[in-house]
Amino acid sequence: MEFEVNLMENLIELHSRLANFRYRHEPYQAFTISDPKTRKIHKATVIDRILHRAVYRKLYPVFDPAFIANSYSCRLGKGTYKALNRFQALAWIVSHNHRRTIWVLKCDIRKFFASIDHVTLIHILGQRLDDKLVVNLLSTIVESFHVEPGKGLPLGNLTSQLFANIYMNEFDQFVKHGLRFKHYIRYADDFVFLSQDRRELQDVLSVVTTFLQQNLHVSLHPNKVELRTFASGVDFLGWIHFSDHRVLRTATKQRMLARLSQTPSQSVIQSYRGLLSHGNTQKLISRIDNRVR
Repeated sequence: MEFEVNLMENLIELHSRLANFRYRHEPYQAFTISDPKTRKIHKATVIDRILHRAVYRKLYPVFDPAFIANSYSCRLGKGTYKALNRFQALAWIVSHNHRRTIWVLKCDIRKFFASIDHVTLIHILGQRLDDKLVVNLLSTIVESFHVEPGKGLPLGNLTSQLFANIYMNEFDQFVKHGLRFKHYIRYADDFVFLSQDRRELQDVLSVVTTFLQQNLHVSLHPNKVELRTFASGVDFLGWIHFSDHRVLRTATKQRMLARLSQTPSQSVIQSYRGLLSHGNTQKLISRIDNRVR
């Protein structure tokens, strides 16, 4: 509201700083949320967020066409539920309509946003963008925050979502063209490989671990690497997937019921009903309806 009081003057001032190479990113305001994990969010000033939005609008159409089809996070026409459906579709393809046993390798990058290396990210941006002034501006945004020297992106920035996809696209391209692995899906820093051959996935795990460490300077979370059959249930994006159905993760279900006990509003109920419509949840929906009657 304060910014809008003198909107035009403030925008002209931002333009002047950029045009005369006087732009400097302001410090962030930090606060903590629980969703359910405790996360530290860093919020930029209004004028910096306006620049972030402008940068995002220009960069997204440049980089998005280069992303693989099976990258689903923070992209137009993609999203969580399309990733879930694609995962089920790939399982059907690999298992020949669930007539054969398939294995799933599920991985998660440890402290992903906090681990993104600034030099590597800026190098990747520079390879795609010819304008050095633009790359310098992006460097200013990237280097405006760090968890440790030269590492980390703030969770509160709109640009961080796009930068993360640009960063991990290097890995996606390696999987697609280097490993020539077809049955792979990534959502942010969660990704899965599907195969009939357990040994193949063990070999893939070794190779991708090395690639991530040497090329992107990130590492897999040792407690979140799983290799199991699809039929035994695979936890991916909050749902446990089986051959013919998927159910909500137990921890998510418990949080949902606890919140409904505290705030049984219609808006919360409808939000949860929308979530539950994407799985086999009739019993859970009945429990919710009984609680709010």
